[in-house]
Amino acid sequence: MILYSARRAALMDDAARAAPKGRSLAADARRRLMQNKAAVFSLFLLGLVIILALAGPWFISHDYETPDWGALRSMPSFGNGHYFGTDQNGRDMLARTLYGTRVSLLVALIATLVSVCIGVLYGAVAGYVGGRVDQAMMRLVDIMYALPYILFVILLMVIFGRNVFLLFAAIGAIEWLTMARIVRGQTIALKEREFVEAARASGQTTFGIILRHIIPNLTGPVVIYAALTVPEIIVTESFLSYLGFGVQEPLTSLGTLISEGADVMEVMPWLLGFPALFLVSLLLSLMFIGDGLRDAFDPKDR
Repeated sequence: MILYSARRAALMDDAARAAPKGRSLAADARRRLMQNKAAVFSLFLLGLVIILALAGPWFISHDYETPDWGALRSMPSFGNGHYFGTDQNGRDMLARTLYGTRVSLLVALIATLVSVCIGVLYGAVAGYVGGRVDQAMMRLVDIMYALPYILFVILLMVIFGRNVFLLFAAIGAIEWLTMARIVRGQTIALKEREFVEAARASGQTTFGIILRHIIPNLTGPVVIYAALTVPEIIVTESFLSYLGFGVQEPLTSLGTLISEGADVMEVMPWLLGFPALFLVSLLLSLMFIGDGLRDAFDPKDR
């Protein structure tokens, strides 16, 4: 009998070790994302564009701001080394497009990080505290929503000067409003959960509960909205640069290049075509990735 019990216990241990382990939320979301073919292709395309933007200028013999006086307004050609042609000043368009992509991505990523940090903390505090504090904080959000978005950004650029660092702050200072509303709604639902009640009963402070229990459980909505915010910021930066309020010389961005190319598109269409192609590739890939993340984290699809 003892031998039978020992053998049975050994078999149960072997079965427990052989049983597949449960997947975590992140692992399950990653599996669902990898099953989305459009999102996987967009990840590949986005990675390719980022690699070209970061590493490409190191392998190009021409600088993005140094003119080639012997190749003014040159068409795209493999013979002279200007694969995307040159602009009116003889500057290599391939180097300028890659450098402009790098600047546009930098503006988008930093502005998105600023908006996420402000919006998550602001919305979590408003949703968890509630009452008059919540009402006052959300009325401020409503007032800022009522202001014309582009006009507010342009006003900041005019008052404080036009530079790329101010562009980060100006765009990020507006984009957090929607994030705050999303996080507030999620926080209101989370603060009544059992683990939050247990943390409150154990004597943890309000700020400690928000940082340790509320914000970590907002990963899904925050990641989804952040992925969808990046292309929106790229479009905003491109529009501001098109109007002349964005990145200024000697720096360049995709919006600046498109603005310059639009003026001469009839005689030099490559000045508009290549930057527009990179911009469209970025926007479409980021939008498909955002849709894939939404499907991966959406509990209704499980």
